Amino acid sequence: MSQQVLPTSYSQEDHSPSPPKGFVDSLKADAKDRLQSFKSGFRLGELSGSLGDLGTLLPIMLSLSLTGQVDLTASLIFGGLWNIVTGLTFRMPMCVQPMKSIAAIALTNHMSIGSVMSAGMGVSAVVMALGITRTIHIVQKYTPMAVIRGIQLGTAISFGGKAAELVKQAKSFGGDSWTWDNNYEWAIFSFIVVFIFYYRSKRIPTAMILFSIGLIIAFVKLYTNPPPKAVYPKIGVYTIGVTVPTWEEFKHGFVSASLGQIPLTCLNSVIALAALAKDLFPERPTGTPTIAISVGMMNLVGCFFGSIPFCHGSGGLAAQYRFGARTEVSIIILGFLKIFFGLFFGSSLSGLIASYPSAILGVMLFVSGIELGAVARTVNDGVVDDQKRHANFIVMITTAAMLVGFKNDGIGFIGGLVAALCFYIGSKYFSSMDDDIQVLTEQQPATMSPAISSSMGGNAPVEGHKGQ
Repeated sequence: MSQQVLPTSYSQEDHSPSPPKGFVDSLKADAKDRLQSFKSGFRLGELSGSLGDLGTLLPIMLSLSLTGQVDLTASLIFGGLWNIVTGLTFRMPMCVQPMKSIAAIALTNHMSIGSVMSAGMGVSAVVMALGITRTIHIVQKYTPMAVIRGIQLGTAISFGGKAAELVKQAKSFGGDSWTWDNNYEWAIFSFIVVFIFYYRSKRIPTAMILFSIGLIIAFVKLYTNPPPKAVYPKIGVYTIGVTVPTWEEFKHGFVSASLGQIPLTCLNSVIALAALAKDLFPERPTGTPTIAISVGMMNLVGCFFGSIPFCHGSGGLAAQYRFGARTEVSIIILGFLKIFFGLFFGSSLSGLIASYPSAILGVMLFVSGIELGAVARTVNDGVVDDQKRHANFIVMITTAAMLVGFKNDGIGFIGGLVAALCFYIGSKYFSSMDDDIQVLTEQQPATMSPAISSSMGGNAPVEGHKGQ
């Protein structure tokens, strides 16, 4: 998919250095369009939508920062910077979220901060190369839409599982173990609030309401019942340092974490994201090379300063869209907030984040998954042939099931591709199962159900069944 915002070539008369006619007009039109977008974007719905992806961001960023595997100050500052840059570049609420596979492997294997940074830079170098050379188009061209939808559906189900884990961290109903700040009651309340106003997200900022409630709870808990060695927010000027991985850390990070993250980033953060962006914002086409280059730039810069490896993602975009984000204003505002808190509060926010109720975060993550999974309903849009529709659905389910079962996007992708290839070979070189079904259905009376027709041998007269 090619996109051209401004002319890339033009003729100049008399070798004049002045821009050609129409160039300045294009700039003015683009500036006017951006200004109108900014004006329309300053509303509560956009601010609420910017918070929609916190269910993914906060738990991962906090876990890695508490173990010293990333720098919280750098993660906030660079996360905010990338929010602003991507908002201005793509002009939609393009999310900036952690690389989940790297985070999981880093926490499990107790990797050093240098290895984590190496893993992020390794993934970004590969993905950026695919974007610059535009070979990412090859992956996109030969990936069936049913496989892409399967990845989105599988990711949505995975989000649901992770959301359940967050909610389970809360205490159960009543009993001696019950605590007021993080319990199932808060989860049920959040669930009801979200779904009552599900179709009013542009007017009623449900994400902002839930985030504010959780923030109040976290403040009260931190200052009334602090955990041992609690860290309190402290205003100041927080700086970041340079992180230079050793060669051994780079090899360890790339082999242990990068190789597993590369398929996830290519498929979910680039190809599936481009497909979702086209569904949600057809007026702003986004090319896969541009997204791939964006992912590369984020980590080849930020990881040198200890920032958590970032990427984009279809789940984050779906979450922010569901909670009200419709323009780039949402994530630009979020970006400035991250930079502010990173510069003036920095790592001192870890105690407050740790006190945030997981019950509320879990519900927000759950809704993100639902919104992402909902796009799977379009897998057969424009497909008329019943056999093709059935095959698409099976390929999608196969991809999603293998992704969830093996907890690996790459395995889900390969499984979906193999299933799609088998269907292609079967339809091209072998008899069609639907042809046999068509013959059987043509033998059945039009007004009789297949079950009744089968029980009567398939030859019952139509007239004998009329009026019954």
